[in-house]
Amino acid sequence: MEITLVKTTAPKPKPDQGKLGFGRVFTDHMFVWDYVEGKGWHNPRIVPYGPMEMDPACAVLHYGQAVFEGMKAYLGPEGQILLFRPEQNMARLNRSNARMSIPTFDEEFALHAIQQLVSLDREWIPTAPGTALYLRPFVIATDNVLGVRPSSSYRFMVILSPVGAYYEEGLNPVSIYVEPNYVRAVRGGTGFAKAAGNYAGSLLAQKNAQARGHAQVLWLDGIEQKYVEEVGAMNVFFNIDGKLITPELGDSILPGVTRDSILQLLRSWDIPTVERRLGIDEVFKAHEEGRLVEAFGCGTAAVVSPIGRLEYQGRTIEIGGGKTGALTQRLYDTITGIQTGRLADPFGWVMEVDI
Repeated sequence: MEITLVKTTAPKPKPDQGKLGFGRVFTDHMFVWDYVEGKGWHNPRIVPYGPMEMDPACAVLHYGQAVFEGMKAYLGPEGQILLFRPEQNMARLNRSNARMSIPTFDEEFALHAIQQLVSLDREWIPTAPGTALYLRPFVIATDNVLGVRPSSSYRFMVILSPVGAYYEEGLNPVSIYVEPNYVRAVRGGTGFAKAAGNYAGSLLAQKNAQARGHAQVLWLDGIEQKYVEEVGAMNVFFNIDGKLITPELGDSILPGVTRDSILQLLRSWDIPTVERRLGIDEVFKAHEEGRLVEAFGCGTAAVVSPIGRLEYQGRTIEIGGGKTGALTQRLYDTITGIQTGRLADPFGWVMEVDI
C-alpha cells in the first residue's frame, strides 16, 4: 500500500522545551489507516493533525473497544532519529487487538508508516535532557450502530507529542499507596493487553492515592489481593538481598518492553533476577529485616521511576532512605543512553529511521 501524504499549510509554533509536561502538545501531522470488514486495512494516509468527526453512536464511545501503545523517538548525537525496540510495540499492539476482537494489521507496514510520520515531523523532536518525542499508536472501533458485538470497521491512528518527564519528580523517588480494595485486572481478563478500559478502571484508585499524598498506586492481584502486580501503569521491581524480583507475567500483567529490556540488562551484568509471585507482606517483611534495598517502576513513559515510600494498611515504610538506588540509577542511565545513541547498543534495540 502507498501512504498518501497531505502536508499542513499552517505549521504550529514549537513549544518551550523547558515547559513540555507530558502529552499536552502535539505535532503538525498524524497517521490514519482504516479498516472495513471484507476490504481489510486500506487508505493509509498522513494528514494534518486535527479533530476528527464522530457519530454519537460510534462503537468505541459505548463499548470501549480500543487499544493503544506508547513509544518514543530521540535525536542521536549526529542528528539521526532513533526508535527503541519499536517492533516490540507493534507486536504487542497486535496481541492487544486479538484480545479485544480487533483485526490485526501488517506490523512491518505500520512501522514503516510510523517512521515516515516521525521523519516528517522531526523538527518536533526535543533535544533537552530527559525529553523525547512520544508516539501514541491506537486503534478504535468506528461502527455507528448500538449493539454489544465486535465492530466491523476500525481506525488505526498515530499522533506525536514532544514530552518532558512523566512524573514532575523526575528521577526522584515517589511515594506509592498499596491499593487494598480496587483491583486492576484478573485472570482471564484483559490485563495483559493495552486496552483503554484497563486505564479508565484505575482512575478512582489513583485519585484516592493522590488525595493521600501519593504519586501512584501499587496494584495487588485480583483474586487474593496479596500479591504485587503493577505500580500505576508500569511494571515493578524490588531489590531484595541484591536479587531483582518482578512479578511473573500472566493474564493480568502487561508484558512491558522496558521490563524485558531491564531483565536482559541485569542478566548481562550477572545480577540475579527472579520472575515470580511476590507477596506484599513479603516486601514489608524484607524491609523490616533490612533486606529491601530499592524498588522501582518501569515503562516507556517514565523509563524508570524509583519508589521511595510505600503505604499499606496503616503501615508506611521508606525504601533506600528515600533516595534513588544505585542500581535504579544505573538502569536509567544505561537505557536512556542506549535510546539516545550516547551509549553502545549491544542488544540491537535501537532502530534508526532512514526515511
